[in-house]
Amino acid sequence: MRIGVIGYSGNVNEEPVKSLKNICEEVGKSIAKNGYVLVSGGRDGIMELVSKAAKQEGGQVIGVLPGLESGNDHLTFALNTGMDFSMRSILMMYNVDVVISIGGKSGTALELFAAYSRSIPIFLLRGSGGWTDRITKVLLEGKYLDERKSVELKSVWSVKEIMEEIRKLEENS
Repeated sequence: MRIGVIGYSGNVNEEPVKSLKNICEEVGKSIAKNGYVLVSGGRDGIMELVSKAAKQEGGQVIGVLPGLESGNDHLTFALNTGMDFSMRSILMMYNVDVVISIGGKSGTALELFAAYSRSIPIFLLRGSGGWTDRITKVLLEGKYLDERKSVELKSVWSVKEIMEEIRKLEENS
């Protein structure tokens, strides 16, 4: 299973990314330990922290990069798209089975909508800030972006809960 992790970009030693370091490491390690492939935008911030942890656990890490960027140092595979950030984000959603959202700004919001439009299961890691928490205020019935109800955006409060939910998805597919 390919798990997309989306969220804040930026310097890993500055807020808001810095305070999410431990949770990002736990996400990355859990993805690798469970034999899943990590897919992200491959750059800095949340992407770098999760990639580093997954790689340290022996996991496969794919970075879907905008333009011709080289990405972070923890990628197993760096895919240069030649596209701008927005188009790269949409392309990434064609290559994941599940999305985990941690914080995030406008790029994360775009990725949430792109995943939803493709009916990709989305897990919102609550308490991480940004669009991950903000979007919950507009969800229909607390879990859908629109009346089509194409896929549920699930609020989760721990990495353990995310992994349990992903295992349920695997069992039901």
